Amino acid sequence: MFFVASKIFGFLTLPSNLLFTLALVGILLMATRYARLGRVLLIGAVLLLTAFGLGPVGNWLIYPLEQRFPKWDHSRGAPDGIIILGGTVGPENSAARGEPALNESAERLTAVADLARRYPKVPVVFTGGNASLLQIGHTEAQFVRGLLESFGIAPERIRLEDRSRTTAENAILTMALVNPKPGERWLLVTSAHHMPRSVGVFRAANFPVEPYPVDWRTAGPDDLYALFSTFPSGLGRADAAMHEWAGLLAYWLTGRTAELFPGPRATSGCDTTKSTDNCRP
Repeated sequence: MFFVASKIFGFLTLPSNLLFTLALVGILLMATRYARLGRVLLIGAVLLLTAFGLGPVGNWLIYPLEQRFPKWDHSRGAPDGIIILGGTVGPENSAARGEPALNESAERLTAVADLARRYPKVPVVFTGGNASLLQIGHTEAQFVRGLLESFGIAPERIRLEDRSRTTAENAILTMALVNPKPGERWLLVTSAHHMPRSVGVFRAANFPVEPYPVDWRTAGPDDLYALFSTFPSGLGRADAAMHEWAGLLAYWLTGRTAELFPGPRATSGCDTTKSTDNCRP
C-alpha cells in the first residue's frame, strides 16, 4: 500500500507535473463561468514554469540536500563492505536491448569501479529490484552483475538484492542479506541529493553506514545564481530535488526514518562500534 501511495504522492509533488496540471485546469476553466480563475491559474502556472525551468530554483532546492554529507574520507582505511543503491538501471530497457541501460544516476555504479580496485577484498552489494508501478517483469539487479564483473570485480565478491522497490526496502532487505557484525564499517554509495533519506532509513534499520555521496548535480554555491539553458533541464533539477524533499517528509511521517532531515552524527564521543556514518578518527 505504501509503495503505491508513494508513487502517486511522488507524481503529484513534482513541480513539472503539478504546474502543467494547473495550466491544463486553467485552460479548461476558461471555457466555463470560472474563466477568471482559469486565467489566474494559467498565468500563474506559466510564470512558475518559467521560474523553475530557466531560473536557479532547482539548484536552490537540491543544493542543501547535496551539502548535507561531506565526501568520504579515504584516510579512515578500508571498509568492510560497499553497498550500492539502485535507481541507476532501466530494467525494461535493459531487457529490450540486452545490456544495462544506465540513467543519469549511473555514477552510483561507475564510482564503485575505483572503490573495488582500491579495496580488492571487500564485498560489493547492489540493492535494487523494480521501482516502477506498472512494469514488474525485470529487476535492476539482474543486469548489474555483468557490469560489475566488467569492472574487474570477482564474482564471489558480488552480492545482489533484487526485491526492493523503495529506499526503505533497500535498507531492510540489505540488512537481512548482509547481517553486518558490530563494529563493521559499510560504505553506502548513492547520489549526493539522495543521501539524507538513504542514511535515515539505514539508521532506522539499525544498519550503521558511512555515506559515500556521488552523482553531484551542482558544482557548488555559484550554481545558486546560474540560469538553465533549457526548460527541461531546470524542471528536471527541480523534480529531482522535490522528489527527495517529499520523500523525506513522507518517510518521517510514516516512521520510516526517525529524523526529518538526517545529517552527520556528532563526532564528539564517537563510538565506532555503534554508529560510524560520520565518525572521524
